Amino acid sequence: MTAAGHGAAEERHLSIGGVIALLSPDFPDLTVSKVRFLENEGLVTPERTASGYRRFSVEDRERLRYVLTAQRDRYLPLKVIRDELEALDSAIADGSTTALLPRHGADGVPGSTPDDFRSDTVLRLTRENVVEQSGVAAELVDSLVDAGLIVAGAGGFYDPEAVLVARTAHDLAAHGVDVRHLRGFRTAADRQTGLITQIAGPVARQGDADARDRAAELAREIAALSVALHSTLVTVAVRHALES
Repeated sequence: MTAAGHGAAEERHLSIGGVIALLSPDFPDLTVSKVRFLENEGLVTPERTASGYRRFSVEDRERLRYVLTAQRDRYLPLKVIRDELEALDSAIADGSTTALLPRHGADGVPGSTPDDFRSDTVLRLTRENVVEQSGVAAELVDSLVDAGLIVAGAGGFYDPEAVLVARTAHDLAAHGVDVRHLRGFRTAADRQTGLITQIAGPVARQGDADARDRAAELAREIAALSVALHSTLVTVAVRHALES
């Protein structure tokens, strides 16, 4: 094999450290234990060398990026992501989609570019960022902050979800639901947070390398189930109220 050919082969198959270096600009919290956790869960299955080292192909990296993006931007539990991947795999097998097939980036290397999966929001938002990105009045954002529906984190910055809270509150206001009516949602969310923390907290403290990842996945799954249950209960209650 020529030197150029050897380099191309190396580019197509990366070690676990190489994968983390490739993806860390978009996923700065990615660690070796996180990748191993996703591998143990069957979300990505890299090849192994004769000596046991992982070798991540372009397709493996595409798949890993898909999983990490679904977790970060859509807060999906792994069960849902696994179902999506199985559906995509089936579609790829019958030729109806190329969603996870390698594509050529600007540098000619197969695979997605970071912009293909980049979130529309930044990780740390100022009040002005929230107002600008949500498109709502600054007064509404201030009211939501005062009501505890938008909460600043470390350094006084807000999470990206603050934009969604502001937009949702604005849409509810169009139906006559103002900020004082929304405080109950904050109270309910706090109760659910306490319950989820009680369940996931002990898992995070188990001490092994995958403990925090298992706890985060457990919390994500319980949160998704809680939202589904809440939505169902409200739907049924409203239906009965309108029928009475």
